[in-house]
Amino acid sequence: MPMPNSHRHASMEFRAFLDDVKERMDLVSDNSAYTAVDAVFQVFRRRLTPSEGIVFASVLPSVLAAIFIRDWDVGAPPLPFGSKGEMNREAQRVRQNHNLTPNDAIEATAWALWRYVNHRQFEIVLSKLPEEARAFWHVETEDPDEIARRLY
Repeated sequence: MPMPNSHRHASMEFRAFLDDVKERMDLVSDNSAYTAVDAVFQVFRRRLTPSEGIVFASVLPSVLAAIFIRDWDVGAPPLPFGSKGEMNREAQRVRQNHNLTPNDAIEATAWALWRYVNHRQFEIVLSKLPEEARAFWHVETEDPDEIARRLY
């Protein structure tokens, strides 16, 4: 089996993803973008069972999958989903003294993420998750090309 492109080009893919996040969130540093994405992933995974989280991570680009599962307390019971506003505020509380995460971090992360996942695989995985999980990653856009896959 050939090496997946996401493994072969992990650094390039992550660099492009961070650049998209920085632009979408109006952030200036990689560190701020990383903190925002990590916080959004933490908020989302707190609402999944470990088996749901592993299935979700399996369709993410390599570096993003590693960020998603890093330091996950898999023994914690899943939390209920809240409104996007409540969950965005939760993301802003992660590493609070070093967090410049904007009020629309979930929406901006979702927008960027769709540009780097295989849409068909991502939709299949999301269809296996609770409705609120699908809503978490839903992107409103008038132009679907805006979130078309950027690489490969």
